[in-house]
Amino acid sequence: MKKLKKFIKTTILGGVIVLLPVLLTGFLLNWLFNFITGLIYPLTKMVVEKAHMQKYVADVLVILIIIAICFMVGLLVRTKLGGFFYRQIEKRILKVMPGYTLFRNTVKQFLGQDKAPVSRVALVQPFGNSTLMTGFVTDEHPDGRYTVFAPSALNPTTGLILHLEKEYVHLVDVSVEETMRSIISCGAGSTDLLNKMLKK
Repeated sequence: MKKLKKFIKTTILGGVIVLLPVLLTGFLLNWLFNFITGLIYPLTKMVVEKAHMQKYVADVLVILIIIAICFMVGLLVRTKLGGFFYRQIEKRILKVMPGYTLFRNTVKQFLGQDKAPVSRVALVQPFGNSTLMTGFVTDEHPDGRYTVFAPSALNPTTGLILHLEKEYVHLVDVSVEETMRSIISCGAGSTDLLNKMLKK
């Protein structure tokens, strides 16, 4: 009887271990798709009304059009003339806009296209107890204190700026890109961060 109970229990747990990550991944992809379709809704609505398409077909079509536009813009800025105009527009207009530089650096950092404005990842103790937060060191001060930016989950462009004593900042040898992916995934993949800290 005990063997039967153990068999049932381990089998159910095995099923949970297999299915739960799949369900969570599906939930995340569904959230991401709804988020994107929400952003492009005005364009989708126009396509539905003009071409009389199903909403999901229009969503996919608009996303493909946006990808094509991104490709064309990327191709254009690779040319000397296009690159010159882009740099001038960025310098004179875009960089003056609030938040542009932060969003640009975050996107390039996540995609691995540029060196991050921060180069060190840290686990910090903002309350001086066992609570840990994932953050990026943005400055180091003469008295030994660190300034750390702790991003919010899902939206790493917002978060907390913490000024902490050195003892509460634990630098870990994990890439900024890997850490950013973990933050966007609500902490999934944080095992490496914790393991690196425990090994120190």
